Amino acid sequence: MVNKKDAQLDLVFAALSDATRRRVLEQLGGGGACVSELAASHDMSLPGFIKHLAVLEAAGLIARAKEGRVVRCELDAAPMQAAAAWISHYEHFWGGQLDALGRYLHHQQEVMPCKTAQSKPRPRSASTGTTPSPSRKSGAPGPTRRR
Repeated sequence: MVNKKDAQLDLVFAALSDATRRRVLEQLGGGGACVSELAASHDMSLPGFIKHLAVLEAAGLIARAKEGRVVRCELDAAPMQAAAAWISHYEHFWGGQLDALGRYLHHQQEVMPCKTAQSKPRPRSASTGTTPSPSRKSGAPGPTRRR
């Protein structure tokens, strides 16, 4: 069974995954705006832009209201707060895991210090001769197939 809260969180993260939609949310952070004002700063067709708004609305991140012929959008930050809480939970979890790994590695380094291998220079060959290069010629032609 799908949890409604999880499904909403999936929609929020899907909406936030696109740079255009994140820019729209930034624009709306300064206050509501009409669709044409929002679309003006994006280099795309109006129908394409409205599809982005539909994704944001489905995620609950914006609310659209029609006033005559003008459609205004307002930011609703509540779903982003739920996403931030989810990220914060896992940030705390992984921070603890990485701290434990760091302590373990530090302990291992104290118990068994890493010995640096000192490389000795390889002795040069006493021979003054050179090795001939292989021939670059192709061999004799092979047998031909007759039909």
